[in-house]
Amino acid sequence: MPIQWFPGHMTTARKKAAETMALIDVVVEVLDARLPEAGSNPMIHELRAHRQRACLKLLNKADLADPEATRAWLDYFNQQPGVMAVAISAKKPSDVAKLPAMAQKLAPHRDDTFKPLRLMIMGIPNVGKSTLLNALVKRRVAAVGDEPAVTKSQQRINLTPRLTLVDTPGMTWPKIEHDSDGFMLAASHAIGRNAVIDEEVAVFLAGILLERYPELLKARYKLSLEGLDATGVLEAVAKKRGCILKGRGGELDLEKAAMIFLTDYRSGALGRISLETPATRQAMLAAARSKAAKPEKVEPGAPEVDTSA
Repeated sequence: MPIQWFPGHMTTARKKAAETMALIDVVVEVLDARLPEAGSNPMIHELRAHRQRACLKLLNKADLADPEATRAWLDYFNQQPGVMAVAISAKKPSDVAKLPAMAQKLAPHRDDTFKPLRLMIMGIPNVGKSTLLNALVKRRVAAVGDEPAVTKSQQRINLTPRLTLVDTPGMTWPKIEHDSDGFMLAASHAIGRNAVIDEEVAVFLAGILLERYPELLKARYKLSLEGLDATGVLEAVAKKRGCILKGRGGELDLEKAAMIFLTDYRSGALGRISLETPATRQAMLAAARSKAAKPEKVEPGAPEVDTSA
């Protein structure tokens, strides 16, 4: 089932972000290092391009991501004009402390009390923006939670006489074009649970791990993967973790197993995992273009459509 999630308050947040974009110098886009392109809001790209604003891309939660994949993403992003990318963990003060100087390099003309550097922190829900802001300010100024869309309004903070921050709510976009992006976002808890079926998300995640990180599955759950497909992995996790529905003749509780599996991924208990790389991203996009280019099959006996008008 395709996943879409665009709560009403995000429409207001987008309009406000468009207004604020005119008054800032650098966009600080916080990304989940495990899915940096699938989790990059195209609306942020549009707003940034319209105002010609530089972008500091922060691949947050890098401690949870595959280091090799993260290096590939940094190379990819740092080749883009007007972009600087760095891998961080917003929970590490030493990582956060270097960010103002990096942003300054993208706007060297804003470097005094008369023209303070103005940063706008943006990104999808539950990617770590509030954690980052609290670390920059060195006090709790933004609510932090495990559920997406905790922050619902902008706030402006004068960090120093030479540096101003604008924090924005996490925003998704009205239509997620690729189904796999929706599943990656759901697996990483950037989408509210009311919009997803946990079992489907867990099976999608199991498919990626089965293909790219089988040893992590074996190590975490003590599984033999021989003959297992993605659904079989979830069923095996249910058996290993004792997820049995009471009074149902030993039927597996796959919903409970899905939450265990997703939580293990989100917390890093499964190991350092990236859901996409630049190479897998390009392969997915190429497959999508190929599929879109193929003419639809016309069933025998179906009426012809007159396209001459």
